[in-house]
Amino acid sequence: MGLVTTKEMFEKAYKGGYAIGAFNVNNMEIIQGIMEAATKNNAPVILQVSAGARKYANPIYLKKLVEASIECANKNGVDIPVVLHLDHGPDFETCKDCIDSGFTSVMIDGSKYDFDTNVELTKKVVDYAHERGVVVEAELGKLAGIEDDVKVADSDAMFTDPDEAERFVKLTGCDSLAIAIGTSHGAYKFKGEAKLRFDILEEVSKRLPNFPIVLHGASSVPQKFVEMCNKYGGNIPGAKGVPEEMLRKAATMAVCKINIDSDIRLAMTANIRECFVDSPEVFDPRVYLGKAREAVEKMVSHKIVDVLGCNNKA
Repeated sequence: MGLVTTKEMFEKAYKGGYAIGAFNVNNMEIIQGIMEAATKNNAPVILQVSAGARKYANPIYLKKLVEASIECANKNGVDIPVVLHLDHGPDFETCKDCIDSGFTSVMIDGSKYDFDTNVELTKKVVDYAHERGVVVEAELGKLAGIEDDVKVADSDAMFTDPDEAERFVKLTGCDSLAIAIGTSHGAYKFKGEAKLRFDILEEVSKRLPNFPIVLHGASSVPQKFVEMCNKYGGNIPGAKGVPEEMLRKAATMAVCKINIDSDIRLAMTANIRECFVDSPEVFDPRVYLGKAREAVEKMVSHKIVDVLGCNNKA
């Protein structure tokens, strides 16, 4: 099947009451782990590349690794829909570069601007992308936390206004919209009890029927990985994510895409740390990165089946 856009994928997810996992990729092992989980569970999948990943791994490497993963799946008789998506595109130029290089979906993040400027920037990207058969995700509202070293303070976070969301989509023509209902970037999402504004999500879905909504900052930060990291020399006390039952509820509503990044980082790091401590004689990267890749595959499989509900939906 090769690379596809999210259009048909989201239509089916909305009607079926499930969400597609959008997993951030940075290297070969992460891509392999995610794709192994998706193929085993016959699930559609979104592989997304952030500005930080482009800087770290080089856009050409990442694109070729994604293409290689699809080719390997096809050779094994597996044919699942895969989207290559730009996560948090900071400007028109970055979005244009990704569109021109073969991405099938891009996100333009104008949430840091005022409403009118966000509309103008998003519309510019939408016009360029749609002419080339690429879909566009936009964002309205501000999430707290850290995304690729860009920190948004809790005091600057802002819930999405449903009225503005309706106007924004009509003015820009974007294909999906990331909204702020209480999730946040990074591994420290909640200091007290986790709470999401499902009332906002419900109101947005009423104003924008059949329109796909996206949740950013939606890693659940599995405590087993946090504990492993700390046990084997890490220092990440108090890390806390979005409870998985809340994500599952969101997936049954209008949320068609759920972003997951921190959970992948934690799964990899926990298993690498464990290997270094328990097997100090190991210096072969294939050993500890192999364990990390297996941990990613198991974690993503769990998300697909138990949280997103998109298994056997390919």
